[in-house]
Amino acid sequence: MLVLSRRESERIQLGENIELTIVRISGDRVQLGIAAPKELRVLRGELARFPDIEPARAPRAA
Repeated sequence: MLVLSRRESERIQLGENIELTIVRISGDRVQLGIAAPKELRVLRGELARFPDIEPARAPRAA
């Protein structure tokens, strides 16, 4: 695993068409912005355990 340190508003480029932006850092929480092609499925880790459920119907994490 590659671990990178970034500050707010800094970006990370993945391949040619995926970009992560650090939107906000507050305490132990980080908000990420993800710019990716619409056909690329992007899921939070806890939702990836439910591959057969449509993202809109997946259980909500607390």
